[in-house]
Amino acid sequence: MLTTQPATHIDLSHVITDGMTTYPGLPEPTVADHLSREAAEEIYGPGITFQIGLVTMCTNTGTYLDVPFHRYADGHDLTGLALERVAAIDAVLLDRRGERVIELDDLDSAAVAGKAVLVWTGHAATWGTPDYFENHPALTGAAAERLRDAGVACVGIDTLNIDATEGTGERPVHSTLLRAEIPIIEHMTNLDVLAAALAAESLAGSPDGAGFTFTAVPPKIEGCGTFTVRAFATL
Repeated sequence: MLTTQPATHIDLSHVITDGMTTYPGLPEPTVADHLSREAAEEIYGPGITFQIGLVTMCTNTGTYLDVPFHRYADGHDLTGLALERVAAIDAVLLDRRGERVIELDDLDSAAVAGKAVLVWTGHAATWGTPDYFENHPALTGAAAERLRDAGVACVGIDTLNIDATEGTGERPVHSTLLRAEIPIIEHMTNLDVLAAALAAESLAGSPDGAGFTFTAVPPKIEGCGTFTVRAFATL
């Protein structure tokens, strides 16, 4: 009898906490009670408790996804996001640790066509420290063009920004990918955990070549070009 191994899910999202900083200068989130358990007992009776939360935050909080409207006024907002680009799609992990300027000049276009491309830099290890906001690795405009021309589904990275942010306001990677309607996922984490799991699958002789799928779906909000996601990989 054939047996099916259970899927393994690896969370690639940061935890959102009250007062955390995702990006310098952006508002910090407030996480609080709208209805506390103590207040609920006054409404429903002793021992009957409910909690209703209240979250106030910038759309660029934690691990989030960008769609064209984030960059372009005529681009589609979150309501126009095609789930085929971000839900249970085949994916590849690119190990770019040690590269601060990521050119992707050796990109195998055929291997990434139609897939989610996750760029592992290792920068997520500095999350929650001042180092996270400085000297972060980033893709170049040429790298973005290579990804666009390869026809990737979406692109994720584990850094402060997929573009370089020092000394210039230009954002060629955002401009190129979002004009092509390729979503961007920034501030990812646990790509090292994913890499280890993929290596273990390969060593175990996985018939699928240690493949995985990627999911990062935001709420369907009109008039927004970015929003927090629960991103994860499935082996």
